[in-house]
Formats: sequence, structure tokens, C-alpha cells
Amino acid sequence: MTGATAYSPQEVRLRQAPQPARSRVQRLLQTVQNARPVIDIERGKYFTEGFRRSEGQPLALRWAKSLYLYAEQAPVYIGEGQLLAGRAGAAPRCGLLYPELDGDILGEALRCIAIRENSPFAIAERDRRYAAEEIAPYWKNKTFHEALAKAIPAETLPLTYNNDGERSSRFIVNETASFRSSIQWVHDYETPLRVGFLGVKREAEQALAELDEYNPVDSAEKKPFLQAVILAAQAIMLWAKRHAALAGKLAAAEEEPGRKAELLRLAEVCARVPAHPARNFYEAVQCQWFVQLFSRIEQKTGTIISNGRMDQYLFPYYQNDLAGGTVTPEQAQELLECLWLSMAQYVDLYLSGAGGAFNEGYAHWEAVTVGGQTPEGDDATNDLTYLILKSKRDFPLNYPDLAVRVHTRSPERYLRAIAETVKDGAGFPKLINDEEVVPLLLAKGAGFNEAFDYAVSGCAECRMPNRDTFTSPCAYVNFAAALELTLYNGAMRFYGGEQLAPQTGRLEDFTSFADFFAAYLKQQKNLLKHAFLQQYHVNRLRAQHFAAPLGSSLHRLCMEAKKDLHSEHIPGGIDLGYFECIGYATVIDSLAAIKKWVFDEKLLTPVQLKEALESNFAGHEDVRLLLRRAPAYGNDDPCPDEIGKAIDREAIRFTQQYSQALGVRLDLRYVPFTANVPFGKVISATPNGRFAWSPLSDGSSASQGADLSGPTAVLLSNYATKNYDRSHRAARLLNIKLSPACVAGESGTQNLIAFIRAWRDLKLWHVQFNVINRETLLAARANPEAYRNLLVRVAGYSAYFCELSPELQEDIIARTEHGGL
Repeated sequence: MTGATAYSPQEVRLRQAPQPARSRVQRLLQTVQNARPVIDIERGKYFTEGFRRSEGQPLALRWAKSLYLYAEQAPVYIGEGQLLAGRAGAAPRCGLLYPELDGDILGEALRCIAIRENSPFAIAERDRRYAAEEIAPYWKNKTFHEALAKAIPAETLPLTYNNDGERSSRFIVNETASFRSSIQWVHDYETPLRVGFLGVKREAEQALAELDEYNPVDSAEKKPFLQAVILAAQAIMLWAKRHAALAGKLAAAEEEPGRKAELLRLAEVCARVPAHPARNFYEAVQCQWFVQLFSRIEQKTGTIISNGRMDQYLFPYYQNDLAGGTVTPEQAQELLECLWLSMAQYVDLYLSGAGGAFNEGYAHWEAVTVGGQTPEGDDATNDLTYLILKSKRDFPLNYPDLAVRVHTRSPERYLRAIAETVKDGAGFPKLINDEEVVPLLLAKGAGFNEAFDYAVSGCAECRMPNRDTFTSPCAYVNFAAALELTLYNGAMRFYGGEQLAPQTGRLEDFTSFADFFAAYLKQQKNLLKHAFLQQYHVNRLRAQHFAAPLGSSLHRLCMEAKKDLHSEHIPGGIDLGYFECIGYATVIDSLAAIKKWVFDEKLLTPVQLKEALESNFAGHEDVRLLLRRAPAYGNDDPCPDEIGKAIDREAIRFTQQYSQALGVRLDLRYVPFTANVPFGKVISATPNGRFAWSPLSDGSSASQGADLSGPTAVLLSNYATKNYDRSHRAARLLNIKLSPACVAGESGTQNLIAFIRAWRDLKLWHVQFNVINRETLLAARANPEAYRNLLVRVAGYSAYFCELSPELQEDIIARTEHGGL
């Protein structure tokens, strides 16, 4: 790392010789870091058996019975030295099987999952055979993946799937519903903390007793729903009791007095929660973990079940224990870090190639939200807010994903704590802007108390527990494909010139940029048409394949309506969906280059441009250099920014007109996860000088290396491309990479705080930072063994750089490193 003038604290740690682990959490961390994830088949095994035994019964009951079977028979674990009980499997890092999603490809996927490039998993040969011979055959012709493929119209299929056995994605209009049973979600964690699952069970039993036995809806729909809630509550309580018994057994065999006392206390805690209300901080944390982990057993939620506003619902327990002298800040931080390590043990497993490519580096978004405002609109920061931020600076682990809410009255101390955490360099936290999110939630039908109390969920999204009700995964739309379809008259070079879309004219026949841009918008509209067709069938089919009795029991509206969370509509709920724009800046910059050099300046003819693109710029380096000099998004330049705003406006107009037909509200988002990498692999060279098959731009960030006017200009371009008079819009993910030198010292902290304030005042939804030297990234790519613990910010989450594909590593390296704020 010679030659750098400043290092982030993370880079300093990497340069130091490894130190022996002295604390509990350091020792536990060593078991997790760099451990290769292993597939644990127990969840798939017991769910398959549970479904076999319950053929012909209502789906919610089948789900609850399978949960109970798992709770009753699956092994339970308490990690050596852990203060919390419960883990997803025996391995230090493990993933689970959800065969109800894509069991039809299970056998084939497990044959190659250990050697695939993106997020490989190990699996014992006996487990692989069992999954292929006992689990997969049962799910043949029963999975959601198969049902959706059969339902999608013939005209939409060529934009969705390849014609192969796996029905692999074409990365044009990409459905995401077949590799997750729900989009990101946040439970109402206060319910189990406040009343326990005995309280949940009593509520369901009372409602069951009050049903009218002569009412067919009560008998056919509400009765099995309530029975499933009761059984799910019994399942999680049984599961906790089994952990209590294990803790007692381990304590009896333990010779070290300190650890024996810990295990005895853990046994008492697990015997108490989650059946009964939590009485103290320890019980509250263990209860939260049981609920979170059992929810991961229940279903495969996209981006994993999020943790909600942890500094709010845990604070009363922390405050009381502090006042009573039963816990110190140091003990509370250790308990939280045991929770972070428990989260890290579960790794989200995607069997499909598309799912793995969208979630590189074992992506995870179990967002812990801190800060923001109370339901009454007051500032919500408290001592636990600062303790959680301190833990992220002190503890070098990429779990949990930490989200901070910022508003105009956020205290200076809070902004400073955020800035110091950003400066650490591990990519935490991501910032979400109340000044953008709250008004949009109000415009979409939320009440003030609900909007003020939102929790960050998933990558950059938000949820209002007890009001949000839409769970259907939605489409990712490759806007760069719309550009290529315009350049090649409805065809794409990757797919051999196959006619995939309407013919809108040959590039050489356009005489004005206005005509070319109109053709682009037609192609964009056509892709959105097919995305909405996909969504119609996704929404229609999901209730036939998925149920969530545990999750439903933690949602007030589900309990009132006695309807499962995955029902197509819950009375009183707000159904907020989305569709994802991938490659935004790539398209903007390409259109700006065409406008300037082909139609305005006429330095290139359409034929010359097409020849350069088709050759991937080989022999046309001068053309590529010219294209790279065109005005680019991210530089506060009106030309590309006006194009970006027009693209955004037309997409919003489409959803305003047509999402009502789906009975939901689909908002335009720019949150790619890592989809910009596989989506780029089907896009040939583009007129912004991007080489064929390379990553597209990510989120609402500038194209890689195109933002040359400083990070404030990136904010201004983001602001200028938004249609603030439209409410059918949601998250815009924004990556900013800074050199450690530009945020060094007190002046660097103050500059970073000022930048955060500017972002907040511009009412931008999201921002996250990488604070790292380019030379560190290059060194890690060249010598990964020496940089195994290097964390980088990817797309709404942090991951170990050396666990990313070469393409994604290059994508992160290519992001502009800003040397000043």
C-alpha cells in the first residue's frame, strides 16, 4: 500500500499483523470469517416431509405443520461461547433449501453449486444425494418456478427465459419471484416482545372460537388461517424450549464455572421467551433472534427478514437495565455483537444462476434501522442508537447491514457518529433520507404516525410494519436492452439478431435525435408492458404456493382480516410494489453521446457509430475516445440530466396508467443489487464507450469513471433527474467512493457531515460510501489471501471483496474515487 497519503481504519487493520483473539466476540468472529458456506438440508427435508403428510389440506395449515415438524425434529444448536441460542445449521456459515420455490432444478443445481463462480456453497455428498433423491422428486410439477413459466404469455417468454431446462434468465425483463417467496420484509417485533407467542396464540384461539360455523368464508378461509397461526406459535415456543433443554444439558457437562453460569442463564432465558413477554434486555435480544431466525426457516424472504427499528423497540429494556444496574453498555454491546455473529452464520442461498448473479458475495440485507423520527415526529436517537453505531466501528464484521435514518433535525452528535462510522471504510452505514421517504409514504396513503415509523428493509427500501401488505417479488427491467433494441431495430447481438421487440427503425435511418429518442421510449415502453404482464401472473399465482402463518401472526391487518400475508390483498393495507430500472446512467450517457456527436455536432455518422459498436471499438479507438468525451450524467450537466429526467418521467407515466389494473402500486426504483453485472453480460458495446458484455451502471450512480466533477455534482445530477411532481417512485440507490485522504481528520469529518446535509436537503432517497484507496483494491485482487477480510460496499450491502466475481471486483475498482468533498 505504499504511496497512499492516508488510510481508512479498515486499511490500517489490514496492514497490521494478526492479533490473537482476546475477547469472546473476537474468538467467535474467527469461526465465521472466511468460512466457506455449507448447505444444510434439514429445512428442505422437514418441509418436504410436512407437505407429504398434509396433502389436500389448506396451504396455511400445511405450512404451519411443516414448521412444527421442523421445530420438533430438526437439530438445535448453541455455538461454543455464544450468549445466544439458535443457529440455522451446524456449519459456521450455512444456507438452507426452499424446494417449494425451485425444487424442480434442485438436483442439477446442487451438482454444480460447489464450483460455480458466484457465491459457491459446499454440500456433503450424502446430503446432495438425499436432496436429489428424496426432496427434489416430490416437488416436480409443484414449484412456483414451474407454475410461473407455464403462465407467462408466449410473447413475453423470449424476454424472460432461455429455452433450456433450467429456464434460465435472459436478463432483459427478469422476474425475481421464482427464487424468493417474498420481497424484503420487516416484522412487528414489538408484539412478541410485549405479549409473547402465548399472547399471539390466545388471540388466535379467541378469534377461532368466535367464528360462525355456518359461514362458508369463516369455515373455508378464516378457520384454517387461525389454526395455522396457533400451530406456528406452538412451533416457535417448542423450538425455544428445545434450546432451553440443550442449554441445560450443556451446562450440566460444563466444568468451567463462568461458562456453566452463562449456559444456566441462557436456559432460563430460552424457557421464558418467546412464549412470554421479555422482561429485560437479554430476554428481548434472545426473543428477537428466535423470531428472526424462525422466520428464515418459515420462508425465503428476498434480502432476508430485516430487523426493523432495533434502537427503538429494544431501548426500553436497555434503559431499564442500565438504571437497575443489571447491564453495562459494554455488556449490552457484547450481547449485540453475539447477535450480529448469529446473523452471519445464516447465508442466503440462491439455487438459480440469476439469483446467484443478482446477489454476489453472499449478499445480505438484514437491515438494522437506527435514528430517524418517532411516530409523533420527534427525533428518535437515543443511547442505544449510538451503541449500535459504535459496535459497527469496533467490530469488523459485515453483519448486520446497518441503515441510518437522517432528517433535518438529526442531532450534530448523531451526524458525527455516522460520519465517523463511514470513515472506518467498511461501507457502513447506508443513509436513508426521511425528507424524501416520509412525504412519499404520505402521498401513497400512509398516516403520519405510520410514515414517521418506517423501517429500512432490504437494500434501500422501507416498510411500515402493520400497514405494508404487498409481498410479491417484482421485475428487473434492463433499460440498456431497450437502448440496444433501438440501435438494432428490435434485435440484440447477444441473442444472434433474434427479433425480440417491435421494429422501430434502423440507426442509419434516423434524421434527428428526437426521432431516435422517441424510438428508444417505444422500446422502453414495450419492456415495461412485458414486466407488468409478468407481474400479473406473479401476483395471481403466489397465494397458491406460499403461506406465512408466523409472519402473518405478527401483522395486525392479517390478524384482523384473518388472511395470510401472501394473499393477493389484505383489507386496509397499502400494496407498494416496484419495477427496477437497470443501467440508468449507461443509457443516459449513451443517448447524450448520440445526441452530441451524431445529431448535433455531426462528427460521427450513424454508420460510423454502428461499425464501432459492432467491432467493440477494435480499430475504432478514436471513436471510443470521442464518445467518452460526451456530456455524462453525474456532472451536473443539463444535457444528460434532462435526458435522464425524461426517461424517468416516461417510466413513471407508464406505471401511473397501468399499475392500477394490477390492483397494486408499482413504483419506479433504481436498486440493482448486483444485477448490473449479469445484465451487462447480454449487452453489446454501448455509445457511451462501454465495452461489450461489461457491467452496466449501478442504481442511480454515475457510469463507472464518468463522474469527473466531484461528488456534489453527482448529487445535483441525481436531483435534476427526478420528477418530484410524481409519487410513483421509490428508492434510488447511490454509491459514492471517496479516498480516505479527503475525509481524514476533523476537517474531513466536518466536510463529510456537510456533504450528508447537502444530500439530505436535496431530498435524495439513499447514499452509501466506500472509503478506500484504489491501490488497496488492486492489491486485494492481485493477492486475495492477504486481503480476505477486506470489506467493500457493493449495492446496499457490504461484502468481502475477495468473495466477489472478477467482473464485480472490476466494477467496484472502476467507480470514480473522489479526492475531495
